[in-house]
Amino acid sequence: MITLLKGAFELKKFCFSLMTIFLLGACSYQESTKEASEEIVLPTSTFSSSKNNAVIDEKEIKESIKTYLDANEDLLNTSDQFEEMMDSDQQLTKAEAKKLEQLNDLVKENDRNFSTYISHNTLPEGYKKESERISRFITGSNQILDELDQAIDDMVERMSEGDFSETEIESLMNKNEGVNGREQKKIEHFLDDKNIDTKAFGRKS
Repeated sequence: MITLLKGAFELKKFCFSLMTIFLLGACSYQESTKEASEEIVLPTSTFSSSKNNAVIDEKEIKESIKTYLDANEDLLNTSDQFEEMMDSDQQLTKAEAKKLEQLNDLVKENDRNFSTYISHNTLPEGYKKESERISRFITGSNQILDELDQAIDDMVERMSEGDFSETEIESLMNKNEGVNGREQKKIEHFLDDKNIDTKAFGRKS
Protein backbone atom coordinates (compact mmCIF):
# COMPACT_ATOMS: atom_id res chain seq x y z
CA MET A 1 0.00 0.00 0.00
CA ILE A 2 1.23 3.48 -0.86
CA THR A 3 2.81 5.17 2.15
CA LEU A 4 0.95 8.42 1.59
CA LEU A 5 -2.39 6.61 1.42
CA LYS A 6 -1.82 4.14 4.23
CA GLY A 7 -4.24 6.11 6.38
CA ALA A 8 -6.92 6.39 3.71
CA PHE A 9 -8.81 3.31 4.77
CA GLU A 10 -8.68 4.38 8.43
CA LEU A 11 -9.98 7.76 7.30
CA LYS A 12 -13.05 6.16 5.76
CA LYS A 13 -13.91 4.83 9.21
CA PHE A 14 -13.63 8.35 10.57
CA CYS A 15 -15.88 9.72 7.84
CA PHE A 16 -18.44 6.99 8.45
CA SER A 17 -18.39 7.75 12.17
CA LEU A 18 -18.87 11.42 11.42
CA MET A 19 -21.87 10.80 9.18
CA THR A 20 -23.38 8.40 11.67
CA ILE A 21 -23.13 10.99 14.39
CA PHE A 22 -24.84 13.55 12.19
CA LEU A 23 -27.57 11.02 11.39
CA LEU A 24 -28.21 10.21 15.03
CA GLY A 25 -28.22 13.85 16.03
CA ALA A 26 -25.34 13.35 18.41
CA CYS A 27 -23.37 16.17 16.86
CA SER A 28 -25.32 19.00 18.43
CA TYR A 29 -22.74 21.67 17.58
CA GLN A 30 -22.17 22.43 21.21
CA GLU A 31 -20.40 25.66 21.93
CA SER A 32 -18.70 24.24 25.00
CA THR A 33 -15.19 25.48 25.51
CA LYS A 34 -12.36 22.97 25.54
CA GLU A 35 -8.91 22.99 27.00
CA ALA A 36 -6.35 24.54 24.73
CA SER A 37 -4.47 21.23 24.59
CA GLU A 38 -7.50 19.61 22.94
CA GLU A 39 -8.03 22.25 20.27
CA ILE A 40 -7.09 21.42 16.72
CA VAL A 41 -4.96 24.11 15.13
CA LEU A 42 -5.07 24.33 11.35
CA PRO A 43 -1.79 24.76 9.44
CA THR A 44 -1.08 28.44 8.94
CA SER A 45 0.26 28.20 5.41
CA THR A 46 -0.09 26.42 2.09
CA PHE A 47 2.01 26.67 -1.03
CA SER A 48 1.51 29.96 -2.83
CA SER A 49 3.30 32.00 -5.46
CA SER A 50 2.39 35.13 -7.40
CA LYS A 51 4.87 34.39 -10.18
CA ASN A 52 3.56 34.09 -13.70
CA ASN A 53 5.52 33.58 -16.93
CA ALA A 54 8.72 33.69 -14.91
CA VAL A 55 11.90 31.66 -15.23
CA ILE A 56 12.35 29.63 -12.05
CA ASP A 57 15.86 28.65 -10.99
CA GLU A 58 16.78 25.32 -9.42
CA LYS A 59 17.03 26.64 -5.87
CA GLU A 60 13.52 28.07 -6.00
CA ILE A 61 11.86 25.01 -7.52
CA LYS A 62 13.46 22.80 -4.88
CA GLU A 63 12.11 25.05 -2.14
CA SER A 64 8.71 25.15 -3.84
CA ILE A 65 8.45 21.37 -4.04
CA LYS A 66 9.46 21.04 -0.40
CA THR A 67 6.95 23.68 0.69
CA TYR A 68 4.14 22.02 -1.26
CA LEU A 69 4.84 18.52 0.02
CA ASP A 70 5.41 19.62 3.61
CA ALA A 71 2.19 21.65 3.60
CA ASN A 72 0.26 18.63 2.33
CA GLU A 73 1.77 16.45 5.04
CA ASP A 74 0.80 18.96 7.72
CA LEU A 75 -2.75 19.02 6.38
CA LEU A 76 -2.96 15.22 6.43
CA ASN A 77 -1.65 15.14 9.99
CA THR A 78 -4.35 17.63 10.99
CA SER A 79 -7.02 15.42 9.44
CA ASP A 80 -5.67 12.58 11.60
CA GLN A 81 -6.45 14.68 14.68
CA PHE A 82 -10.09 14.96 13.63
CA GLU A 83 -10.12 11.20 13.10
CA GLU A 84 -8.80 10.61 16.61
CA MET A 85 -11.51 12.85 18.04
CA MET A 86 -14.24 10.89 16.33
CA ASP A 87 -12.72 7.55 17.27
CA SER A 88 -12.95 8.61 20.92
CA ASP A 89 -16.66 9.49 20.44
CA GLN A 90 -15.90 13.15 21.11
CA GLN A 91 -18.58 15.49 19.81
CA LEU A 92 -17.71 18.16 17.28
CA THR A 93 -18.56 21.67 18.22
CA LYS A 94 -19.79 24.11 15.59
CA ALA A 95 -16.32 25.69 15.53
CA GLU A 96 -14.66 22.31 14.99
CA ALA A 97 -17.02 21.42 12.17
CA LYS A 98 -16.12 24.74 10.57
CA LYS A 99 -12.44 23.94 10.96
CA LEU A 100 -12.96 20.64 9.19
CA GLU A 101 -14.48 22.49 6.24
CA GLN A 102 -11.59 24.94 6.25
CA LEU A 103 -9.13 22.05 6.29
CA ASN A 104 -10.65 20.60 3.13
CA ASP A 105 -10.44 24.02 1.48
CA LEU A 106 -6.77 24.34 2.43
CA VAL A 107 -5.96 20.97 0.85
CA LYS A 108 -7.55 22.05 -2.42
CA GLU A 109 -5.87 25.45 -2.27
CA ASN A 110 -2.44 23.88 -1.75
CA ASP A 111 -2.92 21.55 -4.73
CA ARG A 112 -4.36 24.25 -6.97
CA ASN A 113 -1.63 26.79 -6.21
CA PHE A 114 1.22 24.38 -6.91
CA SER A 115 -0.37 23.13 -10.14
CA THR A 116 -0.80 26.72 -11.36
CA TYR A 117 2.77 27.59 -10.39
CA ILE A 118 4.43 24.77 -12.31
CA SER A 119 2.22 25.19 -15.38
CA HIS A 120 2.51 28.98 -15.68
CA ASN A 121 6.27 29.29 -15.23
CA THR A 122 9.41 27.96 -16.90
CA LEU A 123 11.10 25.36 -14.72
CA PRO A 124 14.76 24.28 -14.84
CA GLU A 125 15.74 21.39 -17.07
CA GLY A 126 14.81 18.06 -15.51
CA TYR A 127 12.13 19.48 -13.19
CA LYS A 128 9.06 20.00 -15.36
CA LYS A 129 8.07 16.36 -15.79
CA GLU A 130 8.76 15.36 -12.19
CA SER A 131 7.01 18.42 -10.75
CA GLU A 132 3.94 17.50 -12.78
CA ARG A 133 4.20 13.91 -11.55
CA ILE A 134 4.30 15.13 -7.95
CA SER A 135 1.33 17.42 -8.53
CA ARG A 136 -0.73 14.62 -10.11
CA PHE A 137 0.14 12.17 -7.37
CA ILE A 138 -0.64 14.42 -4.40
CA THR A 139 -3.75 15.94 -5.97
CA GLY A 140 -4.98 12.50 -7.00
CA SER A 141 -4.37 11.12 -3.51
CA ASN A 142 -6.37 13.92 -1.95
CA GLN A 143 -9.17 13.46 -4.47
CA ILE A 144 -9.41 9.78 -3.56
CA LEU A 145 -9.79 10.68 0.11
CA ASP A 146 -12.44 13.24 -0.81
CA GLU A 147 -14.33 10.73 -2.94
CA LEU A 148 -14.22 8.21 -0.10
CA ASP A 149 -15.85 10.84 2.09
CA GLN A 150 -18.53 11.55 -0.50
CA ALA A 151 -19.18 7.84 -1.03
CA ILE A 152 -19.73 7.37 2.70
CA ASP A 153 -22.08 10.34 2.69
CA ASP A 154 -24.11 8.72 -0.09
CA MET A 155 -24.15 5.43 1.78
CA VAL A 156 -25.55 7.06 4.90
CA GLU A 157 -28.21 8.88 2.90
CA ARG A 158 -29.34 5.51 1.54
CA MET A 159 -29.42 4.19 5.12
CA SER A 160 -27.10 1.41 4.05
CA GLU A 161 -25.29 -0.78 6.55
CA GLY A 162 -21.80 -2.13 6.58
CA ASP A 163 -18.53 -0.81 5.23
CA PHE A 164 -16.83 -0.31 1.87
CA SER A 165 -15.99 -3.50 0.04
CA GLU A 166 -12.50 -3.96 -1.36
CA THR A 167 -14.01 -3.75 -4.84
CA GLU A 168 -15.48 -0.30 -4.16
CA ILE A 169 -12.19 0.96 -2.74
CA GLU A 170 -10.17 -0.45 -5.65
CA SER A 171 -12.60 1.21 -8.05
CA LEU A 172 -11.86 4.59 -6.53
CA MET A 173 -8.12 3.93 -6.59
CA ASN A 174 -8.17 2.81 -10.22
CA LYS A 175 -9.92 6.00 -11.31
CA ASN A 176 -6.64 7.84 -10.84
CA GLU A 177 -3.79 6.04 -12.59
CA GLY A 178 -1.26 8.56 -11.29
CA VAL A 179 -1.65 7.30 -7.70
CA ASN A 180 0.17 4.02 -7.17
CA GLY A 181 3.29 2.58 -5.63
CA ARG A 182 5.22 2.75 -8.88
CA GLU A 183 4.63 6.49 -9.22
CA GLN A 184 5.55 7.08 -5.59
CA LYS A 185 8.88 5.30 -6.03
CA LYS A 186 9.67 7.50 -9.03
CA ILE A 187 8.90 10.59 -6.96
CA GLU A 188 11.03 9.43 -4.05
CA HIS A 189 13.91 8.64 -6.39
CA PHE A 190 13.64 12.14 -7.84
CA LEU A 191 13.59 13.73 -4.39
CA ASP A 192 16.68 11.75 -3.39
CA ASP A 193 18.47 12.58 -6.63
CA LYS A 194 17.81 16.31 -6.20
CA ASN A 195 18.42 16.28 -2.43
CA ILE A 196 14.98 17.68 -1.67
CA ASP A 197 14.29 17.19 2.03
CA THR A 198 10.60 16.77 2.82
CA LYS A 199 8.32 15.30 5.46
CA ALA A 200 6.20 13.60 2.80
CA PHE A 201 6.16 9.82 2.33
CA GLY A 202 7.20 9.20 5.91
CA ARG A 203 10.51 11.00 5.45
CA LYS A 204 12.18 13.11 8.11
CA SER A 205 12.53 16.76 7.23
